[in-house]
Amino acid sequence: MRRPSAIPVSAPAVEHDGSTAAEGETGRLGRRRNPASEADAAGSGPAGTDPAVSGPEGSGAPIAFESRRPLDSSAIVEDDDSAPAGSALTARDLWQATRARRRALRSEIRRFTQRSRRRRIAWIVGAALTVLVVGGSVGAAYSPLFAVQTITVEGASAIKPAEVQKALADQLGRPLALVDASAVKAALVRFPLIETYRLEAHPPHDLVVRLVERTPVGVIQQSDGRFTVVDAAGVVLSTAEAQPPGYALIEVAGGTGTAAFVAAGTALRTLPAELRAQVGSVTASTPDDIVLTLTSGTTVTWGSADQSAQKALVLQRLMGANPGATSFDVSSPGVGIAG
Repeated sequence: MRRPSAIPVSAPAVEHDGSTAAEGETGRLGRRRNPASEADAAGSGPAGTDPAVSGPEGSGAPIAFESRRPLDSSAIVEDDDSAPAGSALTARDLWQATRARRRALRSEIRRFTQRSRRRRIAWIVGAALTVLVVGGSVGAAYSPLFAVQTITVEGASAIKPAEVQKALADQLGRPLALVDASAVKAALVRFPLIETYRLEAHPPHDLVVRLVERTPVGVIQQSDGRFTVVDAAGVVLSTAEAQPPGYALIEVAGGTGTAAFVAAGTALRTLPAELRAQVGSVTASTPDDIVLTLTSGTTVTWGSADQSAQKALVLQRLMGANPGATSFDVSSPGVGIAG
């Protein structure tokens, strides 16, 4: 037969009011909290804890929970005193830097402008001084302060200087810079002995005329029997009824306008004055067969006019070494021959 089961004995009912139940629940939850966390939460206030959670309905008691979220590093503000100096620029620093830069720029512009102004002033002053000096010099040169008062003739031997000064008398009183070169040339061309000339102004009042006279080298007998003195170019310098002493008679076929005459005149002009005075006559049919005949009757075969200066030196040495010779050949100056 089946044994009857035991009748369960129920626990005695204990009546609790709402507050007691709430206190028990709160007590159980409160034992799970950390007392230190509660103190921190109480000190930090609402910013340090989570919002309060209400207890069971109708209890009205808040339930505190410990916050376990990590702190946001972006919310931490450190003290600026620990940062190195100059790591951060303030608006004032930027303003001061901009002001200093503008001040330096204005100073540089001012310095460049002053230097340019000084350079420009120097150029202007220099140009003005140059204009004044040049203008003053030109004005003085063309003024009566530098007028010709004396004419000096230099280099004249066969020509009388007084005759040249008389021919140029119309230049007296002219400023040195305004001497008429064409008028001077027209006046001096009347002197056949003048080969070349040069004018020199010597301030304040002196005009110098330097002459180079033609060198007479011989005479040519004209068809009427008269004799004309000529230079190496055949220019007639003077005319005489008889042969002037000291001048060789030039006998060249074709007259003064031929190449043979030019060669003979060059040979005579190259001779030293004392040796040229010993030449009695010169003959040449071509420019390459010049022959000199001395007043003593000695003949000199000259050849062409090439190397005439060297030939003259060789002839002088041969004449000194061979005083009794009747002929000399210097056509090849390297091998002069005395006969």
